[in-house]
Amino acid sequence: MRTTLTKRSQTVVPAIIRERYQIKGGDYLEWIDDGRVIKVIPIPADPIKFLRGSAKGERLTERLIESRREDRQREQNPIPA
Repeated sequence: MRTTLTKRSQTVVPAIIRERYQIKGGDYLEWIDDGRVIKVIPIPADPIKFLRGSAKGERLTERLIESRREDRQREQNPIPA
């Protein structure tokens, strides 16, 4: 896909990209320049709402509880020096 830069340095995000990444008016685009390539990252207007449910099925609560259990065991049974 190719777009044109206007005299006022503006461009258009192609419709297929807006639809695929659900970019709407009011959303932000983060421009990252690594010296070789420019990357454009869409930042939704409400990132919390956008990410809600994205970790579903990762069993994060169970993993946190197990990690804390392991920490407690290490604290109660330190390795001798």
